[in-house]
Amino acid sequence: MARIDVVMPQMGESIAEGTLSRWLKKVGDSVKRDEPIFEISTDKVDAEIPAASNGVLIEILVKEGQTVAVQTVVARLETDAAAAAAIPATAAPAPAAAAAVNTVSSAPAAGNPPPAASSAQPAIRGPQSGGNGNSLEERLRTKSSPLVRRMAAEHNVDISGLQGSGIAGRVTKKDLAAYLESGGAKAVPRPSMHAPTGVESHGPMPEPWRGDSVEPMSKMRRLTSEHMIASRREHAHVTSFFEIDLTRVARIRHKMRGDFEKQTGQKLTYLPFILKVVVDALKAFPVLNSAIAGDNIIYRKRYNLGIAVALDWGLIVPVIKNAEDLSLSGLTKALNDLADRARNKKLKPEEVQEATFTITNPGVFGSLMGTPIIPMGTSAILGLGAIEKRPKVITGPDGEDTIAIRTCAYFSLSFDHRIVDGADADKFLGFIKKHLENYPEAGA
Repeated sequence: MARIDVVMPQMGESIAEGTLSRWLKKVGDSVKRDEPIFEISTDKVDAEIPAASNGVLIEILVKEGQTVAVQTVVARLETDAAAAAAIPATAAPAPAAAAAVNTVSSAPAAGNPPPAASSAQPAIRGPQSGGNGNSLEERLRTKSSPLVRRMAAEHNVDISGLQGSGIAGRVTKKDLAAYLESGGAKAVPRPSMHAPTGVESHGPMPEPWRGDSVEPMSKMRRLTSEHMIASRREHAHVTSFFEIDLTRVARIRHKMRGDFEKQTGQKLTYLPFILKVVVDALKAFPVLNSAIAGDNIIYRKRYNLGIAVALDWGLIVPVIKNAEDLSLSGLTKALNDLADRARNKKLKPEEVQEATFTITNPGVFGSLMGTPIIPMGTSAILGLGAIEKRPKVITGPDGEDTIAIRTCAYFSLSFDHRIVDGADADKFLGFIKKHLENYPEAGA
């Protein structure tokens, strides 16, 4: 018999665990090489994991909804069809595997020696000199399992101040339980329903009424909640609005659309035109392409554009890397490819990381304008309102005013007022307005 272990993959260097959200195959099913067999959720992306070989799924070791460390064996394949047929099917995880899942926060990656076990309560760490919380070790340590983070929130424990026994000092469930039992923190009454991790509860927790339905947040929704709250606390949000006339862009797009789509096979929207101008605006106003690191400002020299994509199960922001190197057709291909793979759960973790500036387009749903929240690690986000025809007063060459029908949209820019002044934000939007309203046909 040739059995193959199916493991939780390492989906990016900073990701130490994943949640097995759904099995796409059941015990006894035949699978082909590269055929998706289960879905996972991580801190960055939902993805389908393909089989490494042809075979039959003979054992499932991790249930849906469980979070395990990378390299944990989640299932087994049998490549010998005759041997697989002789194995009785069972969909339940083996007891040993289920027990292992409960302590996966301290499970080492395959090939690495296990960390020294400690029965003592985790020690409170003193201030770390020179640390900014962005090292791999610090990120791994604070990215404890969702269960540990919920426990910590319920008992008002800041796990960033604890040194655990898991990978890179990660705090495990056992560590936290030992810390609480030792009197390290005063337990508070457990609410009947959880608030998202990191969210302070003010007042009583809402209770369901008769006839209501209650559903747990998905991992993506929970992480979105955490990130949005963290961003609102971290950034000094201010939003400016400009109305931009896209009539010229609409005319150029209409003129080149047929040939463009025949040559590239890609649908041409307004967004690539906007992205090209945004990159030029970021070059002209580099503080909009920056990030705060303590008392320092990092001015990014790469222009990685995050594009928010609405999914049926949440929101994800794939990133067009080095957008300054792409032509209009290159931007169109990158946009369509990332959006399609986002909707089909085919994105890689690195494709949703390292955005230096983000664009969200709620206008596709009819929204006129909004005040989007700045993603962590950046200084601004651009919101695009609905593109529609409006009556506008136009001054002709002879100075006479006339009313004309123009294609317009409201653009909103939420920026971090700690480093971006209102004047620079408005100049940035003014740059975008000027260059879109005078978009060169030769540059299309």
